[in-house]
Amino acid sequence: MAERARRPRRPREEREARPARARKPPRPKAPTRRSDGTGGAFGMTGTRRAAMFAMVLCALALSIAVPLRTYLSQRDELRDVGAEQQKLRETVAALEQRKAQLQDPAYVEIEARKRLHWVRPGEVPYIVQLPGDESRNTESERPSGKPAAQRSWYEELWESVTHK
Repeated sequence: MAERARRPRRPREEREARPARARKPPRPKAPTRRSDGTGGAFGMTGTRRAAMFAMVLCALALSIAVPLRTYLSQRDELRDVGAEQQKLRETVAALEQRKAQLQDPAYVEIEARKRLHWVRPGEVPYIVQLPGDESRNTESERPSGKPAAQRSWYEELWESVTHK
């Protein structure tokens, strides 16, 4: 080794003039993905890129699907509740109108005369039969001339339920 260190170096021209076969062949580089030229972006092949794209697409679809389903179901439920609320408003308006009618004493008297066939003391009740009313049983509609029995309210209620 000491001899090598003492040997003078040849000039550059001489070294380059050496025949080509005497030169050592260049050492091949270790294969790397970047140097292949087929790696594309991020050093991935086309198949790997497609697989990654599919995975990202599936993740996005799954992350959007659940909130979208919840939104759509809540929107349908809100529409149903709104329709039910509108029906209830109409019912309340009809009941308030009926309440206002029933607070009028004249209306209550008309209803009592029509439905219950009530008459004032001293009046003579008449039942008018129109053509086509022959099939109707007027006796069941006419109030009985008997005085009401002195019974408690729950006995009368039970009798009215059992006789019908």
